Parts: sequence; structure tokens; C-alpha cells
Amino acid sequence: MALLAFPGIRAFDVSVITEVWGTDRTDRDVPAFDLRRVATDPAPVPMRGSLTLTPDRTLSWLSRADLVVVPGLDDHLTPAPEPVLAALRRAHARGTTIAALCGGAFTLAQAGLLDGRRAITHWNLVDLFRAHHPLVTVEPDALFFEDANIWTAAGTAAGIDLCLHLVRLSHGAEAAAAIARSMVTAPFRTGTQAQFIEHPTPRADRDADALASVRAYAIHHLHEPLTVADLAHRAGMSPRSFARHFTSATGTTPLRWLLDQRIAAAQKLLERTDLPMPEIAHRTGFGSEVTMRQHFASRLATSPRSYRASFRQAGEDRSFGRQRRP
Repeated sequence: MALLAFPGIRAFDVSVITEVWGTDRTDRDVPAFDLRRVATDPAPVPMRGSLTLTPDRTLSWLSRADLVVVPGLDDHLTPAPEPVLAALRRAHARGTTIAALCGGAFTLAQAGLLDGRRAITHWNLVDLFRAHHPLVTVEPDALFFEDANIWTAAGTAAGIDLCLHLVRLSHGAEAAAAIARSMVTAPFRTGTQAQFIEHPTPRADRDADALASVRAYAIHHLHEPLTVADLAHRAGMSPRSFARHFTSATGTTPLRWLLDQRIAAAQKLLERTDLPMPEIAHRTGFGSEVTMRQHFASRLATSPRSYRASFRQAGEDRSFGRQRRP
């Protein structure tokens, strides 16, 4: 796989890409990836803070890449060199998967790859993006999004989410989870970036420990018919006070959070087991396959059966970044 570098890319995104695909974790049963740093020529690529990135391949190597990842930009209107844009267009025409982190969507839009397609970028950049690229349909809420084998991601942390998701698609949930554990981050986050727009950073208060304990309890008892009143009782609060403190601490309501946990648990079982749908619905607290299917359609725009089939097909068909045999 290729990290595409040119002047103006963000050092943080370069670090994320390198941490996910450029660190040897074969001792933890993670595949050995072949990450190449690709630029127009071998000269060091300048980044903010007097940092530089030394390429090990030039643009011609992209013909061998199965995945091209474009970092975000320090200045989101930084024009990419025309050879870089042309190389991106050729890679997409070959069917190569392309992913952009945060403001990297501006680079893909400069290349014309997003015209007539849907994409996502940081919520604070949506108006700027729309003003400069009116032919692109911006999805303002998603953490990451795919259209025509082109992936775009929202803000800083969502770039990590997208990288881990691409590992999940290519190498399975266990590999992504192992990488996430070493990075001390969540292997899979549900929800949208809207929660970060609408809610301030939660303040630490005397209820924090109680709420953390309640969330841990709920995750281990998803198979039970939990209610907000049940969780409030465990926290020693009235349902109204509990809901207010919970939303302040997490950026979402107790019911929405609980539904997110049920969906995430169902996804894991669909990915990792051959359990029948009714059993998965029971274990994750949906009660019935019909209810689980309704929530998957509402939140993920797919069905549990389609999710299982798509995930397994992706794992069979894709192998992003795996080291090639000589």
C-alpha cells in the first residue's frame, strides 16, 4: 500500500498511517504490511514543525499499490502537484482503493475523483469544501464514507477509525482489534461526528465514576432488557437526572448509546461467528431478528445478513497492504 506524500500534508495523519500499516505486529498475529511512502521524487517532503518525510518510492510505484492513502493538509486549500493528481486519477481508473483522511478529501476533489460522488470531511470544513467543490455531495455527519471505492474520513480521530476499518475489511476484526489495542484506541466506533459538533467536552464531576460503572455493567448485560430506569437506579439517580448527566458525559442519550453498543456487539458476532440470526439478536438484547434487522437498516443502511455476507466477501477479496512475496 502507498502513503501519498507532497508538501503541506499533516504530520499527524502521516503518523496515523505509519502506526497502523508501518509497525510490525506479526508477534500479535497481525499480517506484515508493505507500506511505501510515495512522492513525485526522492527528495524529503517538508511538513509543519520542521519535520520531513523521506519517500522510498516515486509515483510510478502506485501501479503496484492495492491501497493509496492521502493524508490531510495543514492548509486545506493547498494545491497538490499535478503529477500527484494525475497519479491518483490513474490509480482510481485501475480500480485501486483510495482513502483520504480529514482534509485529504480536498486533494481527491482537486483530482476530480469526487465529482458527482458523496464524501465527508471535518465538520468545520464542510462549508469551505462545498464552496470550492460544488459538484461533490458532502455527507456532514458520518465518521467515514465510501463511494465508488473512494473512502473519505472526518476529523482527526475519524482518520484512525477509517484506517482501522480498512484493516477490518482486508484482514478481519481480530487484526484491527490487535492494532487498536496497541494504539490504546477503540477498534470500532459507532455514531456520527455530529455528536462532536453539538456537545462540548464533558466536564469531570462527581458522577463520572458512577456513569462509567453503569456503562461497563450495560456492556456486560446487553442480553438483558435494560431500560434507562434500570441504569439510573444502578447509578443512584432519578431517570431524568441520569439522562442529563449521561448525555453531558458521552455526547449522546442513554438509549442511543445502548443501541450503539447492541449494534456493535451484533456486528462482532456477525463477523466472527456462524451463529444464527435469532441467537445473535438474543445475545445482543434486540429480542428478535426482526427488531435487529430494523435497527441495522436504520443505523447502517443494511441488513444483518447483508452485513455478514459483505464483510466476509470483503475479507476474501481484499488484502490491503499485505507484504508481497518476492
